[in-house]
Amino acid sequence: MINLMYLVLTALLALNVSAEVMNAFFDIDKSLSKSASLAAGNADDTKKGIEGAFEGPKAPLKPILYGAMDATKENVDGFVEYVESIKTQLIDGSGNKNGVIDEGDMGKYGKPKGKKNKDITTRLLVEGGVGEELRDNIVKLRSQIISEYTKAVSNETVIDVAKLNTKDKEEVNKKIAAFDHAVELKPKSVEEIKATTDKSTWSEYKFKQMPIAAILPVLTKFQTDARNAQALAANEFAQLVGGREVVLDKFFPIMNAKRGYVIKGEKFEAEVAIGAFSNEFAKTSSITVNGTRINLNDEGKGTYTETANKYGKKTLNLKARVENPLTGEVIEGSSSFDYEVGERSASMFLTKMNVFYIGVNNPFEVSVAGASSNEVNVSATGAGAKISGSGGDYSATVSTPGDVKVNVTAPGLQKAFNIRAKRIPDPVATLGGTNKGGKIGNGTFKAQRGLIAVLESFDFDARCDIQGFEFVRVPQRQDPIVKPNSGGTYNSDVQRLVSQAKPGDIYYFNDVKARCPGDKAGRKINSLVFQIK
Repeated sequence: MINLMYLVLTALLALNVSAEVMNAFFDIDKSLSKSASLAAGNADDTKKGIEGAFEGPKAPLKPILYGAMDATKENVDGFVEYVESIKTQLIDGSGNKNGVIDEGDMGKYGKPKGKKNKDITTRLLVEGGVGEELRDNIVKLRSQIISEYTKAVSNETVIDVAKLNTKDKEEVNKKIAAFDHAVELKPKSVEEIKATTDKSTWSEYKFKQMPIAAILPVLTKFQTDARNAQALAANEFAQLVGGREVVLDKFFPIMNAKRGYVIKGEKFEAEVAIGAFSNEFAKTSSITVNGTRINLNDEGKGTYTETANKYGKKTLNLKARVENPLTGEVIEGSSSFDYEVGERSASMFLTKMNVFYIGVNNPFEVSVAGASSNEVNVSATGAGAKISGSGGDYSATVSTPGDVKVNVTAPGLQKAFNIRAKRIPDPVATLGGTNKGGKIGNGTFKAQRGLIAVLESFDFDARCDIQGFEFVRVPQRQDPIVKPNSGGTYNSDVQRLVSQAKPGDIYYFNDVKARCPGDKAGRKINSLVFQIK
């Protein structure tokens, strides 16, 4: 069974897509999984179906063809398990454990908690090298399947018993070439990718910044293609011995959409195909989309195009009509596909506060639904604002209080965000960084060396400095002694008064001034009063 599903929704880059679109991924993954299982069953049924055909002169074919079938099955089983292990890593990385979460429509996998997670797919499949390893294994499996088929049909016993035309082995070579062409499992080359996209590797082209929900059906498709190739080989071997073909009794119209979320005015384009046992079905098959018939090629594929001219959910109803070329039996099936028509939207998230503060770096994040980060431009006006950063992570600096307008532009989008620019809040004057006034032990007081300005509940990496203060000692039943102090650290006069502290003395820190990042001049902050106990 070949070319069951050549699908679907491989360019969903938006962070904020509808639940309907996400559910479409899971529905298609479920359909692909069923098709893969069906193809595996067909290969097994084909092998069982020719058991009684190895009699008399055809007996020598049994070890050759069964050996090729078993070797192909072993190779495909290994590949399917390998791809399944990649799925498990993605599911685990999205927040689940051991590849198993709540049972649901997807059986083993349910619907992953991190179905929109793009980081784990990019980190594992692109940056981690698993994607390129997967491509190599796809190429390797295809070579193994074709090699087993080639060895079998080129065997002199098979040529003789199956009565193949041995004249220059033309028929044998034609069969090998036809089989080679029919086997899917043909990942694009790096040259093809570079010629048509801005990507430099197959894994980047297939998986970069794709959510888990989109990657799972892509991986399942590779498993389905492998099972289809196994079923195709089994059927070809059955024909050599004169066995019967296993004919499907269900057919699925499948849509391979370039995107499941498009912008108003853009075109929605999708490839539609028949999920069938053999390419022969495409010659007697038809597909309609919302009543419009689609022209199909020899592989049962066609293209459906319409312009997205209205916002909201759009449903495509597909119907397939398939006539079995051997029996003339007509079988019909139907399915539907939903896609979302929306507008580009942008979001801005200030990482630490809801304002920009003067004198420090103010980090923030910007994302645009439906656009990659390298298509997004961020700028700002007002309050002397300057923007730096890229790839979604940015930083702003401002020099004066006021309003800042952050401008975000991308293809088809212009949006502005208004942010207030403020001075850093007043720091709190403390003695030694902790004491804010009141009664204090004589030894503790004398151990301090000056005032420290503390920014309380302020998340930024900023420091304010004490510019100076007026220091007053009031001994019991004596006149006050006043000394000025420049900076936060005690000068010699103030230090001498501190060293004279006795129980009952009162000390004042008046007219305290501090200067914070972005300040053009010092600012007056809180005073302190201490009584020595």
